[in-house]
Amino acid sequence: MLGTILLIVLVLLLVGALPAWPHSASWGYYPSGGIGIILVVILVLVLLGHL
Repeated sequence: MLGTILLIVLVLLLVGALPAWPHSASWGYYPSGGIGIILVVILVLVLLGHL
């Protein structure tokens, strides 16, 4: 159950981080870099069996 919710949230964050709108074109790599860090932390927790 938690894994499904986490997967849905990550997909929504990835879609939201895409610089597809004019106001977000100057954001650079900050949104996707932050999501990448979160994804790496979650992956490590899953591999270690803590999540």
